[in-house]
This record gives sequence, structure tokens and C-alpha cells, in this order.
Amino acid sequence: MSGNASFPEATGIELSSAEEGHAIVSLQAEEWHLNAMGAVHGGVISTLIDVSMAEALGTIAEEDEQPFTIQITVNYMKPGKPGTLTSTAEVRMGGERVTIVEAEVTQEEEDEVVALATGTYAPVG
Repeated sequence: MSGNASFPEATGIELSSAEEGHAIVSLQAEEWHLNAMGAVHGGVISTLIDVSMAEALGTIAEEDEQPFTIQITVNYMKPGKPGTLTSTAEVRMGGERVTIVEAEVTQEEEDEVVALATGTYAPVG
């Protein structure tokens, strides 16, 4: 692993698309992403969500602003499995002080929802 890789790159997260208030990122979950029970670790799924939300926010943020995470609530619907996990994030409400973003993580091979999340962000800058 390169010492210059960002955290999302080091975990294997890749940006699929980012448009006005919307972003899609994916991860090829492998054995090293799994917990002791053989499911994708919740922290990996949470990271995937956070990256997708940040990418969605980045499409609407002012040039001198950076989104700062106030809170993320993740509801795990079922265990993630090795294979492709995709997080789709959408900005739901943007304001001067806080912005609300929602995300859904799906297991591509089974087209099933693995997690649902809501994030609250504040602009810093």
C-alpha cells in the first residue's frame, strides 16, 4: 500500500459519479474488509457512507468551504458480504448552517439494501 494514498483510496473506495447534490461511490469488499463473523465490518460500511456523503456535498459547496461532519446515523439492514458495495448519497436539505444528506448502501450482486444513513454537516471555511 502506498504511503501517499488517502484513507478512502487505502480502503479501496472509488468514486463512480458526482453531480449536483448527488454522488455514488463503490468498494470491492474483500476478505480483509470482513469482521470475525465473516461480514463486512460496520466501520467499512460507515466509511463508504461518509465518503459518498462528502462527495455529494462537494458538488454544492462553495469553493472556500469544506463540509464538516456533525453526525452520521447508520441503520444496518443486513450484513454486507464480499463483493461490490455501492453507496448512493443525496443532499436532502441545504442551509447556511447545516446540510442534511441521506445515503443508501446496496450489495450489488444481490441488489439488496445493506444500510441506510442520514448525515448532518456544517460548512467550514
